[in-house]
This record gives sequence, C-alpha cells and structure tokens, in this order.
Amino acid sequence: MVNTPPNARVLSGMRPTGALHLGNYHGALKNWVELQYQYECFFFIADWHALTTGYEDTKDLEENTWQMVIDWLGAGLNPSASTMFIQSRVPEHAELHLLLSMITPLGWLERVPTFKDQQEQLKEKDLATYGFLGYPLLQSADILIYRPRYVPVGEDQVAHVEITREVARRFNHIYGRESDFAEKAEKALKRLGGKNAEAYREFRRAYQESGDESALEKAAALLDGNGRLTLADRERLQGYLEGTGRMILPEPDVLLTQTPKVPGLDGRKMSKSYGNTIGLREEPDQVAKKLKAMQTDPARVRRTDPGDPAKCPVFDLHRIYSGSDTQAWAAEGCRTAGIGCIECKKPLIDAVVVEIEGVRARAREYEENRDAVVSLVNEGCEKAREAARETMQDVRSAMGLEYR
Repeated sequence: MVNTPPNARVLSGMRPTGALHLGNYHGALKNWVELQYQYECFFFIADWHALTTGYEDTKDLEENTWQMVIDWLGAGLNPSASTMFIQSRVPEHAELHLLLSMITPLGWLERVPTFKDQQEQLKEKDLATYGFLGYPLLQSADILIYRPRYVPVGEDQVAHVEITREVARRFNHIYGRESDFAEKAEKALKRLGGKNAEAYREFRRAYQESGDESALEKAAALLDGNGRLTLADRERLQGYLEGTGRMILPEPDVLLTQTPKVPGLDGRKMSKSYGNTIGLREEPDQVAKKLKAMQTDPARVRRTDPGDPAKCPVFDLHRIYSGSDTQAWAAEGCRTAGIGCIECKKPLIDAVVVEIEGVRARAREYEENRDAVVSLVNEGCEKAREAARETMQDVRSAMGLEYR
C-alpha cells in the first residue's frame, strides 16, 4: 500500500457507451479496484459526456448506464469502499461547468489535443457543437467540483488533467482574493493547535523567505493530517502558506497508473469502435472462440514457420495474463516453431476465461437484483451531491452569487 495522505480523494469516470471489455478493465478498472482501499474514491458514470459524440441516438443510454455499474461491481468495485454515482444526477456539475465557461478562454478548448483528433476519426458524425468543443471544460468541472487530490490517468491522458489545473488556477487567481483573507487564515491557524501552528509558521517562513520546497511539502502534510480543520480552512492555510489567496478550487495532481497494452483481436488497440473486443462478461465459449481466431505474427503462415513474439499481439496478452515461465515457453516456441499458435494460445485462453468467470460470478447477483444496483447508486449520488454542494457554496460566494 502507498503512503496515503489522510482524506486524499481520487476521482475518475467512464462514458456509458456499451458493454465494457478487457481493455477497459486493464486500462482503468483494475487500478480503481486497488485505489478504493487506498484513497477516498469517487467514480462516476459520465452520461452527459456520452452525449458529446452520441447525442442523436440515446435509446440505449439508460441500459448502458446500469450495465456499466454492474460491470464495475463485477470487476470488484465495492460500494462500501468507494462512491459510485451518475453524473447527470448531480446537477452541480452543470452549474460549475457554466460558471467556468465564463472565464475560460476559447483558445484553451481549441488546443486540447484530442479535439481535432476526434473530429478526424469521427468524420461521419456532426461534431460542430459546443458540447463537443466544451467537453474538456465539463470534464474539468467534473473533477474540480469534488476537489480531489488525484486523478488517475495513463500517460496519454495527462493533457486532460493539465487543462483542469489551468482552469482552477485562473479561477483562484480571479476569485480567491478575500478582503479578510489574512484574518481568516490566522483564525484557521489557531485551530491547528499551538505546536502545529508554530511548526506551520516555521514552514511558511522557510518557504516564503528561502523558497524551501521541502518546507512547503511538510506544511501541506501537516494540514492534510489535521482533523480539526474544515476544507475551507485547509484551502485558506494552503494559500496563506504559498503567499497567494484562498484556493477555492485546488489544482488536482495526476496519479499515473499502469496501463498495459491490451491488443484487440485484430492486433490494434482493443476498442468497441474497431469491433475487436472481448467483453468483460462474455460467455466462456465465445471468449475461447475469439482468442483461437485472434491474429498472430503474420510471418507464421504455416505451423513450421518461426515467428517473432514482439510482432505478435497474442504475446502482448501473455505479458498480462501469463507468468514468466509460460511467457518464456511461448516466446521460445514461437521463435523456433516448436509450438503452433493454437497451442500457444491455450494457457492464455484458460487464464482469460478464469478471470472473466470471476467477474461474471460477482456480477450475477446484481444482474438478478436491479433494485440493489439502483439503491447503491442512489446512495452514491446523495454522497456526491453533498460534496458538490459544499464546493458550489464556496464558488458562488467567491463569485458574488450568494445573495442574502
């Protein structure tokens, strides 16, 4: 287990665009299952985001949403250890998105790397909408409204979090200057207790006078570990520490997660849009049939032709599912033509089927009891709304929108 700061919150979400597959599991879900026991985790079904590219056909959106929750539960997410909720059931997401849109330069959205990439890949769709252009800002609102410490992403998704950090920085710069900020910070400092307050002052002096980064980290850890502080007090003291104003919307950090390459049945990245997936709850016989037909090294036309494991997508799956001995056996057999491709796939098929059967078994009780799924999501939505309301109260107050 990692050395986790107290009360550190993690947030992530998925779009309900259809049944989840092994790429989703190894790319995100497996990490979520581990994170839920290390952090305070909020995981949401991004149903509004599904509309950014699929607004014309929403007939399957509701069923996809509930099936995604069941997939999550089958994969091992625990409603007692994490908060699962539906984005559109927490309308504060939309309110924060609207307010952030007032201060976000248009150029920031146009320069997001995936904006032009997706327009090119999805030429058949009409994406000349604000919803599509503004989805990174909605994503920023999704994150910032829960004021998480971390957002778990792979290296290719870091840019999505960076725009969120920029938006938070701009918001805090414009609205974080309370007229009585120093007075409120000093009051919050008293709640730390005498010894901790003295240590905080020393760390603050070391950082502001000498630029001591380690002092900044130690002071931040001291704030995180103090249960007497409210979230607002903690944000004020963090800003006071750095010589800025109150951080109403703290900048989240990236939590880089391991995302192994999960090849699809045709050798490309596993993706529903390519039709090359293995479903997370697929029938074992169908899994075996798909894997037996999966593309291998093109050089192995005949059984006696040697191959190169580095060019074989099946071997990429071995790296995920097989131990070192099996990987060595498969690699040697491939290079020397000592084994055929079907023989190479057999232990892999067995391992994948075992994993999927575990998911299917856990999911089965929820498939048969939709009321339990609805109930746990309702509870998650209420918990998420409670956190979102707290943030929006501070945001409205900072922007002068809290009329009395």
